[in-house]
Amino acid sequence: MDSQLSPVGRFQTLLLATDGTECSAGAEAVALGAASRCESRLILMRVVLTNPEYESMAPDRVADETAAARDDLERLRKRAVDMGIACETVIRHGVDAYLPVVQAAEEKRVDCIVAGRRQRSDLARLMVGDSTARIIGHAPCSVLVAAQGADRPRRRILVATDGSRLGDAACVAAAHLAEVCELPLTVLTVTSPDQSEERRVEASQTVQRVLDSLMRERRGRGAGLEGMVEQGRPDAVIVDVARGRGADLIVVGSHGRTGLKRLFMGSVSERVIGHAPCPVLVIK
Repeated sequence: MDSQLSPVGRFQTLLLATDGTECSAGAEAVALGAASRCESRLILMRVVLTNPEYESMAPDRVADETAAARDDLERLRKRAVDMGIACETVIRHGVDAYLPVVQAAEEKRVDCIVAGRRQRSDLARLMVGDSTARIIGHAPCSVLVAAQGADRPRRRILVATDGSRLGDAACVAAAHLAEVCELPLTVLTVTSPDQSEERRVEASQTVQRVLDSLMRERRGRGAGLEGMVEQGRPDAVIVDVARGRGADLIVVGSHGRTGLKRLFMGSVSERVIGHAPCPVLVIK
C-alpha cells in the first residue's frame, strides 16, 4: 500500500455560479469567505436562460434579464473587492443553467465551482437540484455545494475516504483547507455490516495511512487531527458524524470505488449533499 497521498487540492481560482435567488445566498457567502481565506481569484457568474426563439420573440425581456444579472453581479463584485478579493464577472446565455458554467470552468481553468442547493424536498436529487447535480457530473474540477444560510467553515472539517485515489484527493484538499482555516480535521472511513473482517482491517489501515501522511506533511503538527472508522450506510454515517462532531464542511470524492459514469455524481455523494447540515465539497 502506497504510504503517500495523491498531490491534489489547489484552490487558486474559484467560480461562483449564482442565480440571484435565495437558493444561491449560501453559495455566495461560502464563495466569498473561501476566496478571502484562501486568497483565491473569484469568478462571479450568472447564466441568463434563453434560446433563439425566445430572443426573437422577446428581445426586450432578454435584455432586461441580462441587465438585472449584470447589476446583481456588480453588487457581488463590490462585496468581493471590499474583502480584498481579486474577481471578475461573467454573464453567459444558454438553454440550460449547467452547461455554460461547465464551459466557463474549462476555459478559465477553475479549481472549484461553488453552487447552491435547493431545500424543497426530502429527496436527495431534488434537494441538490438538477442543475447543480449536472454541474457536478460534468465539471472538470471540484464542486462546493452550499444551501441557503451556509457560511465558510468555522468549527471542524470532516473528510470521508474509502482508500481510493479520489479518497486520497479528498483528504489532501480537506487537509489544505483545515490548515488555511486553522480548523481541526476528522478523517472518516465507513464499512458495511456485511463486509469481511479483511475489509474492516483495510479500512483501519486506510485511516492510519492518511493520518501518518498528513502528520509528515505537517511536520508533526497534528493537533486537531483525528481518525474514525464507523459502520453503517456510508451516506447516513457521514452525515451523522458531521452532526455529532460539529463539522461545518464535509469533503467527499465524486465516485470513489463505484466507477459510475460522470453524468451522475454517485449515490453516496449525492445523498450526503442532499441531507448534510453543512456545505459539501465534492472532489473530482
